[in-house]
Amino acid sequence: MASRCSSLLRTVARHQRLPRPSSSRWLATATAVAEGSSAGATPSDPKLSKIVDEISSLTLLQAADLVTLLKTRLNITEIAMPAASAPVAAAPAEDAPVEEKPKEKTVFNVKLESFEATAKPKVIREVKAMIPNLTLIDAKKFVESVPKVLKEGLAKDEAEKLLAKFKELGAVVVLE
Repeated sequence: MASRCSSLLRTVARHQRLPRPSSSRWLATATAVAEGSSAGATPSDPKLSKIVDEISSLTLLQAADLVTLLKTRLNITEIAMPAASAPVAAAPAEDAPVEEKPKEKTVFNVKLESFEATAKPKVIREVKAMIPNLTLIDAKKFVESVPKVLKEGLAKDEAEKLLAKFKELGAVVVLE
């Protein structure tokens, strides 16, 4: 019985301390009420309170005009906020056409296209040396199944070195 009475008293005391408004923002309102009662609702500067009173008496259209005037006078640029819908395409600049150069390719694949019949053993040895986990038989099968990609994702310098090496051996190699 004593526990029921104490829980009832706590519930009643809690409701009497902070009256809850019916809106979903009851925490913000309760905080404002608590701050207003302890610190006072008037600011320390009477000039600011006068401005606040004047702004609060404006209509919605007048407030919107005030915002645009303040933005122009204070040189405030608008920051684009991300929208929930698809982004709007920007209008193309008509005064200066921008010439976009195609980006230079930096990553290449080296592809063995063909080879001379007399250069086949040299090409097989080079492929075996280049790919360490291949056996001689696997390297022979690899070379005989041309066109085949030798290496992927090489930098331009490495790809050109490999291209020059295989051309010396008598193979036709292309960079992709």
